[in-house]
Amino acid sequence: METVLDGATRASPEGGSPFLTVTIADTGETYRCRTDESLLEGMRRMGKRGIPVGCRGGGCSVCKVEIVDGLYTQFRPMSREYVSDEDLAADRILACCVRPQESPRFMIDSILP
Repeated sequence: METVLDGATRASPEGGSPFLTVTIADTGETYRCRTDESLLEGMRRMGKRGIPVGCRGGGCSVCKVEIVDGLYTQFRPMSREYVSDEDLAADRILACCVRPQESPRFMIDSILP
């Protein structure tokens, strides 16, 4: 599963933070992810499936992805049992613990735990 976020930032229809459009490359499905919510939460809120869901709190590794292109902000600790220093250096993170940032292109690949 590969996911691409377009970098076009738009005002959120709910009047909150801006959002990016996320495209799941395998299926062509899209969803909007606000810049103040996790990649995983944006997908869940829109009723989409694509990134596997586990604990939603950074304690497992079910939603582990690799950031191929783009910037993100980590807002919640990730279990060091499942995310090593090597993972962090390679931008392999948990989708429940990061928020997308504005960027011209944002792409992630799914990783099996």
